[in-house]
Amino acid sequence: MIEELNSMIDFFRMCIGNPALLITTVLVLGVILVNGWTDAPNAIATVVSTRSLKPKTAILMAAVFNFLGVLVMSIFSKKVADTIYKMVDFGGDNTKAQVALCAALFAIVLWAVGAWFFGIPTSESHALIAGITGAAIAMSGAGGINMNEWINVIYGLGLSAILGFAMGFAASKTITAICRGMNRRKADRFFKGAQITGGAAMAFMHGAQDGLKFIGVFLLGQTLAQGTYHPNEGFTSIPIWLMILVSAIMALGTSIGGYKIIKSVGMDMVKLERYQGFAADIAGAICLMIASISGLPVSTTHTKTTAIMGVGAAKRLSLVNWSIVKEMVAAWILTFPGCGLIGFAMAKVFVMIF
Repeated sequence: MIEELNSMIDFFRMCIGNPALLITTVLVLGVILVNGWTDAPNAIATVVSTRSLKPKTAILMAAVFNFLGVLVMSIFSKKVADTIYKMVDFGGDNTKAQVALCAALFAIVLWAVGAWFFGIPTSESHALIAGITGAAIAMSGAGGINMNEWINVIYGLGLSAILGFAMGFAASKTITAICRGMNRRKADRFFKGAQITGGAAMAFMHGAQDGLKFIGVFLLGQTLAQGTYHPNEGFTSIPIWLMILVSAIMALGTSIGGYKIIKSVGMDMVKLERYQGFAADIAGAICLMIASISGLPVSTTHTKTTAIMGVGAAKRLSLVNWSIVKEMVAAWILTFPGCGLIGFAMAKVFVMIF
């Protein structure tokens, strides 16, 4: 415990003596706050849309389980954080690398706030990956991308899209087959409770996935400031104080809420019944667990929304509001080039100014 306290004190002393690290730390915490604010509502969108929980209660539940997800997964597996940590190479100049990392985080905040303003459930995970990659390319050209780690990002995209849809479809079909002939009123009461459990599981896995990504960025900034960063080498451990800090900030962001995004994902895209909401939550949570254990940095937004699409399609394709789906897919597609270009431009500007 004393060792952890000393580690935290040493870090904040380092921040005071290193303005670039201080700014990076503030920006990382800002991005985590925005993530909890804009991404976490996706985890609870279905439980609100089916009226299993009121929005304020669901947001409080998500805040608690986001906190637990970051904390527990940080202890048991650091693979996702390690992938993010080793994903890019900012070059040999650590001072410029710190400035470029600041620029990437600034770009991510801009992108996320804009998406929230328009109620578009873009992925902060995709924005994080794109922004940092764009900044690294600005510093080191194509050599700034570590393809050995970036391939996990590609796998994650496929997993979240294909497996999310397939598992949502399968879960809905399975539940329908099992519950055929049951008293509808009793089944609805059961699935109200089951969906709350599913929503909690989704919130937990959102924290587990996204919290680890930001811990990876946090540790990247720290090692750049210390001059000990080697792009092909991972970190040895995650300090407990950092797990608590990241999970607390994400929980705070979640508590701010995000009703616009809850409405887009849970109400406008597909009109769900409670059993369908449960199927989407369980399918999404299982996909996120598989990805976290495998060290694949996937998008919780992408996973949850494709699971919802699969659930809707399992009953009837016309139940899915495909115009909303097209808007979401367009936003996802634009995130990589859009946020990547902003990260690239911000890195160039920041290096010139600072």
